[in-house]
Amino acid sequence: MEQKPKTRIRNYDDGTKSALRSAVVYTELRFYQRSDVLYQLTQLFCQRYLPRYGDRTVDQMVQAARSTKQNIVEGSSDAQTSAETELKLLGVARGSNQELLEDYQDYLKRRGLQEWFGKNPRFDRLHKFCQEHSRYEDYQPLLPRLGEEELVNMAICLCHQVDSALTKYIERKDREFTTEGGIRERMTAARLGQRETQRQTIERQAREIAALREENARLRAALAKTGLSG
Repeated sequence: MEQKPKTRIRNYDDGTKSALRSAVVYTELRFYQRSDVLYQLTQLFCQRYLPRYGDRTVDQMVQAARSTKQNIVEGSSDAQTSAETELKLLGVARGSNQELLEDYQDYLKRRGLQEWFGKNPRFDRLHKFCQEHSRYEDYQPLLPRLGEEELVNMAICLCHQVDSALTKYIERKDREFTTEGGIRERMTAARLGQRETQRQTIERQAREIAALREENARLRAALAKTGLSG
């Protein structure tokens, strides 16, 4: 018979079972950090290279970059109570990131600029830098010095890395949901776990009481033999 997957339940400090999943600290997620870099970089790119008025691309790119970042935030914040909402919002974040990637690639094509990949030495240096750095403060000193092609290729590299990390993270969260269930399953497991803990406590206390009674009876018998029991 196939064994039903067990829902992992955490405890509060006082031992009470919790139906909530462990909180996700999204600021520590490297793909979130890179999405924040992308948002800042995209705003800078639009200010430099796209018309301030009359071009919907500006709004679309900034909104796609913001949507990636904000949906990671919202999905991670909702993760404690709803795995379904978390997965849905992370999927939206991935879709927005892919939309942003497409806009950057289209920009290179329209301008006749090169997308770096393969054995291009510039790509190797860029890819290594983006792999080793994920926080905006690491990029901020570089951005004013980057040219048009460099800036766009940095954004494309970050988009690819965010997409790869998000894809793996969504798959891991999907597996967790499949094996552990949603909030209803976790609430049931927490209640059952709490009842089991209470039953074990009652049984332990009953054993302790029985042992004390036995010890009391033994002491009474010993006193009776000495004639000191009154």
